[in-house]
Amino acid sequence: MSTPATALIADDEEPMRAMLRARLLECWPELQIVAEAQNGLEAIALAGQHRPDIVFLDIRMPGLSGIEAARMLFDRCHIVFVTAYDQYAIEAFEQGALDYLLKPVGGERLRTTCARLKTHLAQHRGEHPDIAGQLARLLDQRDKAGRREYLHWVQAQVGNSLRMISTREILFFRADDKYTRVQTAAGEVLIRKTLKELADELDPDEFWRIHRSTLVRVDAIAEVTRDLRGRQMVRVKNFHEELEVSRGNTHLFQQM
Repeated sequence: MSTPATALIADDEEPMRAMLRARLLECWPELQIVAEAQNGLEAIALAGQHRPDIVFLDIRMPGLSGIEAARMLFDRCHIVFVTAYDQYAIEAFEQGALDYLLKPVGGERLRTTCARLKTHLAQHRGEHPDIAGQLARLLDQRDKAGRREYLHWVQAQVGNSLRMISTREILFFRADDKYTRVQTAAGEVLIRKTLKELADELDPDEFWRIHRSTLVRVDAIAEVTRDLRGRQMVRVKNFHEELEVSRGNTHLFQQM
């Protein structure tokens, strides 16, 4: 019989710890909660004492935040953030978080997280992936080489959940009134970041601005044709709609 997985819960509010503990009992009865911490410093100390497989971290805690605690714990355990604030998601994933849950955590969402944890534990039992360390080394190497670090994740609010979308999944961005439409093969979401902000933050070798209202991922382009009016039109893989190329950007496809 395999050893049951163990976890530590860190949150400065006892009712929140109790709620998460109860939800985890419903979703994953075999999981053993070995300790509970009221702040980041206590979480680090208890993690060193109990060596849990998983740490559920709140972000805003006195003394030491969840993000700061994660920097010291990433190579010892799998980290899941449980917080009421969505603005820390990208930083959380950069610290090696396996998931990012928004309070109040729903049962279905937590079950998804537990399934993900079980899979990772089965694959990496005894060897926790040094994701944050790898990212830190990559950023250090890029800084030394004088290269800029571009946006790799886009966060979008979908109902009560925060969805993290890798830029590798995105087919194109299109301005839509006060929002920007993010299109993937699976569907679309809306974000409040402007197209200009995205154009400044995305790698220009990966995303081209083909129109004042459209940014398209280069390797998502299937073909470029001309319509009856002579306009260049981009057809994107796994998507039915064609995207117009403005006259000022026709140089991107000089051979057309």
